[in-house]
Amino acid sequence: MAIRVRMFASLQEKWRIDQIEVEPCGLETVADVWRNVTGEALPPHVLSAVNMDYASPATPVKDEDEVAFFPPVTGG
Repeated sequence: MAIRVRMFASLQEKWRIDQIEVEPCGLETVADVWRNVTGEALPPHVLSAVNMDYASPATPVKDEDEVAFFPPVTGG
């Protein structure tokens, strides 16, 4: 199967990825998923979620999970 990865807002624009599926082999954490998709370390300001629950970079992932990445949110 696969892990579904979604990016939102400016991350979607920067990486030109709305949604992509990646093989779970060797991917143990949210940070691993980010590195697999972007080739870079997960920046500290990027927010993440696994299956619609906020997650840390160390949160475990498994086959059929959905991992989403969001830029920092500001507002007033």
